[in-house]
Amino acid sequence: MLTVFQARGQQPKHRSAAAQEENRTVRRSTRDETWSRTDHSMDLTKSLWLVWLPCMLTGLSGLSYDYRDYPDSYYNDISEAGKQEAVTSSPCEGRDQSRWDKLFTMLEDSHMRQNMMLEAGEETVRNLREEIQSRSCSSSTLEESCSSLGQQLERRLDAVVDEVKQAADRLQAQCGSALQRLENFTGLQASRLEKLENGYLGQVMMKSQQDSGVDGGKLERALMTTAADLQRVHTQLALLQRAAAHRYLPSGCEMALLFPMRSKHSFAEVTLSPSLSLTALSVCLWVRVTEALDRTVLFSYSSRRNPQELQLLLDRDTLIFTVGSEVGVVQAAGAGSEGRWRHYCGLWRSEGGVASLWVDGRQVSGSSAVAQGCKLPEGGAVLLGQEKSSSGMYRDMDAAAAFTGKMTAVNMWSRALDPEQIRELANQDGACGQRGDVIGWGVSEILPHGGAQYIS
Repeated sequence: MLTVFQARGQQPKHRSAAAQEENRTVRRSTRDETWSRTDHSMDLTKSLWLVWLPCMLTGLSGLSYDYRDYPDSYYNDISEAGKQEAVTSSPCEGRDQSRWDKLFTMLEDSHMRQNMMLEAGEETVRNLREEIQSRSCSSSTLEESCSSLGQQLERRLDAVVDEVKQAADRLQAQCGSALQRLENFTGLQASRLEKLENGYLGQVMMKSQQDSGVDGGKLERALMTTAADLQRVHTQLALLQRAAAHRYLPSGCEMALLFPMRSKHSFAEVTLSPSLSLTALSVCLWVRVTEALDRTVLFSYSSRRNPQELQLLLDRDTLIFTVGSEVGVVQAAGAGSEGRWRHYCGLWRSEGGVASLWVDGRQVSGSSAVAQGCKLPEGGAVLLGQEKSSSGMYRDMDAAAAFTGKMTAVNMWSRALDPEQIRELANQDGACGQRGDVIGWGVSEILPHGGAQYIS
């Protein structure tokens, strides 16, 4: 009986040693796992749980194996040193406290590093937001600077354009005054030459009468030489007068439209009343053509359905007037002249379809049954120096139909003019004295495009 108790009394020592070894193994695995989880920044609560779990298990083990040591005669070869080493020790004793303190310190340091990284990320986000805001402010400031610079450039450009216009006006005025002085000088020289001729001929006749003995052959040669000299002077004066006439506009006209080049973009557009609908009309204008091709358009009225509803055009030196796209119904050969001012008029009445052409105040052609009983459609557009394309788009215009030269006194009436009125319009002394009720030169809005411009 006593032997059994002695054997049972030794059993807790073996179990305590196994539990101690098991606790050491658990502590080592717990420490390794704790370090691994510390490197991966595990949650602090889970780490504390894993740290304190061995302590709880050790306490429970101590309670389970706390048997009394009964003295007996049985000896199991365990030395006193082994007994001392076999004493159960808790992982929470003082010699291990420094290790756990280090572990907690490292966990706190890891948590602090996480907080520092979060604060650094937030600081970076704030810096980026401020930089974006500053850049947006800079872009708005740049836009304002560009707008201000654009306005300054526009003002400077307007000032330069005004200076160029003023310089052109001064140059035109100087040229006009110089040409006027030249014309006056040529007239004065012509009168002086005429007086000189009359005086010289009178002196020659008187001398011939006084000196009846002078050789007749010499007198005849002298007269022929004088006549040749006078002929050369008259020729030069005529050339000067024609050059001066080309520089000037018809009398009474202060401005003209200049079409400097043949281009599909060079034309002038006339603004009409949208309710225009005519059964009779008259179109008159002054023209100085630089060069006329097979189809050079002077005046063109286009409707919604027909881009060539009413036209006045040149085919080389032939003037053509069309109504309702009936091409060539009224034409006059030899009416076109390049390099000089000509006055053209086209008349039409729906009643009887009477149409006629007038050149420089004289009727040169006429026809009947031209668009008889028709009416000029409303809602159309008038172009000077060009015609609309069949598509109605400006970019599809034909450059070959463009007019080059000068044009002034463009008028249109809603009636057929009388012959006397046409002759007055063709008189260069009062070329711009009358204005039409549909289109009035100097009153109606006429906008030049593509290089066409007003001159004076």
